[in-house]
Amino acid sequence: MGVMADQLFLQPINPATTKPIKDIKIDTKTSLKQKFDKAYLFKNEWKYEKANIIIRFRDLLAERIDSLANDLTEETGKPITQSKNEIKAVIERINFFLFNFSSCLQERAVRVTDKFRETLSYEPLGVVGNISAWNYPYFIGLNVIVPALLTGNCVLYKPSEFSSITGINIHNLLMEAGLPESAFQVVLGKAVISQSLLSLPIDGLFFTGSYATGKSISETLAGRMIPVQLELGGKDAAYVHKDVEDLQSVIASLADGAMYNTGQSCCSVERIYVDEEIHDQFVEGLVKEISTYHMGFDPKSPSTYYGPLTRGQPQIEHLQRLIGNATRRGATVELGGNVVQNAPGYFFAPTVLANVNHQMDIQKEELFGPVVTVQSVSGGPTEAVALMNDTPFGLTGSVYSKSIEVADYVSDNSNTGTVYWNACDRVSPFLPWSGRGHSGIGSTLGIDGIFSFLKPKARHFISNQSKVLGEPFNSNIVPTEPINSKNVSKFIEETHEQTSSQ
Repeated sequence: MGVMADQLFLQPINPATTKPIKDIKIDTKTSLKQKFDKAYLFKNEWKYEKANIIIRFRDLLAERIDSLANDLTEETGKPITQSKNEIKAVIERINFFLFNFSSCLQERAVRVTDKFRETLSYEPLGVVGNISAWNYPYFIGLNVIVPALLTGNCVLYKPSEFSSITGINIHNLLMEAGLPESAFQVVLGKAVISQSLLSLPIDGLFFTGSYATGKSISETLAGRMIPVQLELGGKDAAYVHKDVEDLQSVIASLADGAMYNTGQSCCSVERIYVDEEIHDQFVEGLVKEISTYHMGFDPKSPSTYYGPLTRGQPQIEHLQRLIGNATRRGATVELGGNVVQNAPGYFFAPTVLANVNHQMDIQKEELFGPVVTVQSVSGGPTEAVALMNDTPFGLTGSVYSKSIEVADYVSDNSNTGTVYWNACDRVSPFLPWSGRGHSGIGSTLGIDGIFSFLKPKARHFISNQSKVLGEPFNSNIVPTEPINSKNVSKFIEETHEQTSSQ
């Protein structure tokens, strides 16, 4: 960051070349307060459907995909094919929100009699702050921005300093789509401007980033009693059972799950536990598979799979520390483990470690790079699940097996927000994305992700008339007599029969 004409600027660096891209003027406390005041004054005027604006925004994303992906690749180093994939896939998420948001806003009659009517409705939070991340700025940003706007909120959006250009592009496309400026404003800068954002009287805060920063934000806002949603890190694990029928397809799935986006994903596979009977064969195959992915020093080439580390030297040193700690305690480097020599930017070799255990820091701390560990297990699913859960993080977990019994055991006992059977590193807009423990609080995506931006209002209407208009909502499953130990089984059975027939 430099100083020009008495104004502070960000100077993003292309991590593939270490060269500066452009200067971006950052916000000050004064400009941030002005943006908040605009949003605050506008929030009561911004309570109705925004579908047409978001549809136009979605279409603009599709029309400009080449230039948008080029900017994303230049500022983060994400390989161009993966940048385009992100923008294409985010359109599916936008379609989900467009299709489902209006039903979340409808008032519902919960219980109706001839004397009273009980209804439930939802209102927007108001002005929400969104401190976003750089590794998937379209996914992570629009998971918040789109449902927040559709449900009538105003948004102050602070993109990561490593993806500020993309943040500006999102803002400009929303303005071009017809969104009022006061409804969505981009806030630019580093951590200091995020701290200033937290000091404003916002009505909700949505953050994506590290556990340490999320914990600090939670502590800062605890006394405010506002909704705070934290999407934090992961230490995601997979278990490969000895009964898998096609080991090579399992290897291919996990190799991509570990290395996609150069491992810079909160849900990338960082730990793999393999039954001892197939461990050596698995490690050999994994090394071969990962070695086939192309590392070109030009992320804008369609053939490039591995890009540079976006955060540069600090992230390289983090990986070197964890690998060094592991090898000193007996781990073996089966592939990589080093900075790529003669590279023009911050490139780290794809790395596989074996002979690891839970006494090593590498099995405890988030890696966020092209590094994966493989640990042999002799105790089957029971031992594997115990090791998978031996972490403060709880984002995703995977199991590979032909047995539904094995899959159910791992799924039922994994302390994670998401579980996969014969898959990994997958996100669906139809399901909530949530973490446990150090992986965060709250949900994005799914219907739950829409309700995250709403607050409920219960209404009780007492009538003096003989009848109150309105239809009951599931009133047929409200018990007509008090539930006690003698009739609870009967009530559950009757409820199941009624809901199954609806």
